[in-house]
Amino acid sequence: MTETVIHVEGLGKRYRVGERERYFALRDVIARAVRAPFERNGARRSVDYLWALRDICFDVKQSEVVGLIGRNGAGKTTLLKLLSRITRPTAGFAEIHGRVGSLLEVGTGFHPELTGRENIYLSGAILGMRKREIERKKDAIVAFAEIERFLDTPLKHYSTGMQMRLAFAVAAHLEPEIMLVDEVLAVGDLEFQKKCLGKMKEVSKSGRTIVLVSHQMNQIRRLCERVIWIDAGRLCQDGPAEMVISAYEQAAISATRRQFPPRSLEEGIVFCGWAVGEPQGSGEHALASGQGPASIKIRIQSGVPIHHGRVAALIYDARGYLLAGWSFDNLTLESGEHEITLSFSLLPLQPGGYSLYFSIHDDHQRNYNWTLVPALVIEGSPVTHFMDEWAGVLNIPCSLETREIGKVGV
Repeated sequence: MTETVIHVEGLGKRYRVGERERYFALRDVIARAVRAPFERNGARRSVDYLWALRDICFDVKQSEVVGLIGRNGAGKTTLLKLLSRITRPTAGFAEIHGRVGSLLEVGTGFHPELTGRENIYLSGAILGMRKREIERKKDAIVAFAEIERFLDTPLKHYSTGMQMRLAFAVAAHLEPEIMLVDEVLAVGDLEFQKKCLGKMKEVSKSGRTIVLVSHQMNQIRRLCERVIWIDAGRLCQDGPAEMVISAYEQAAISATRRQFPPRSLEEGIVFCGWAVGEPQGSGEHALASGQGPASIKIRIQSGVPIHHGRVAALIYDARGYLLAGWSFDNLTLESGEHEITLSFSLLPLQPGGYSLYFSIHDDHQRNYNWTLVPALVIEGSPVTHFMDEWAGVLNIPCSLETREIGKVGV
């Protein structure tokens, strides 16, 4: 039976809004006690508190790779800080069994006046590495960060990218039993990001437990088997990666689309709903794969017959860009309820959420249009670039091979 290494129960963190928590010296306490009888009742300002996290409960087993997703300000970083013992919880508790390594704010503990070499020892010590361990790994850290030439240069002369590369290299070579990682795979340039991702995959295969925060869903899909979704400080969903990511993306895109109330049949046509025909994913609005034939079924109810109508369908990505559109003439429908099926021989879209727009133009020049709610979610694994911003919108498989066609000097 796999051992539980992280147990979180009723965890909550409350912050004071608008001003810092003050630390009082003895003279401040005495002065406040003297002034208290002369202060008017109600003179003190009311204090505003914000619950960054509330009633969070979950367990993480040994060797699990868990993704932590949610909007900015949802409480993800606060949760990792609580697990790292950087800050104390206001309510509940978290039990950690094993040595913890935290990659929360890359570069924490670096000193600008010290050289790169000296900062390796300083940062390593802060992260919990012993001097002998740092010396054993120093060459690997320097090679990973690609700063051999500037090793004895003060850190203040490093570029921001070089500092981040060195910080990640130190933290990545820490060998804890549990790693807490907060959005640090986007450091450095493109090649270094690829190296970071490879290092995280290597760590995940070594049997260590990882809790990873990232806004790049492709990275979460590639690295994590399980995902926890936090929204507004509360645990929204916890389960298999693809299922939770799909629900998160669907909720995000649906929130940006207006939902119109259904029209009356007296006006002509009413939209009744839609679903994925095949291949259906984790829900009726999720497409299991974008690599093969697919179909979408749209249900409508018509109060009048249509003999020379036109149907149009459009698909938009989460940013609102039009990806494709289709139009079909000579639509014929009698009065009653109907199911219209859109069939695609290929729909090779990246995993994520998409908006579908559907419209019918009838014989009397009346136009009925709907944004299908909830959004369409494409499930599956990305097969293109490992970084979201370079993956594009199409998920097209590609293979690579090399062939020698000659030798230099021959």
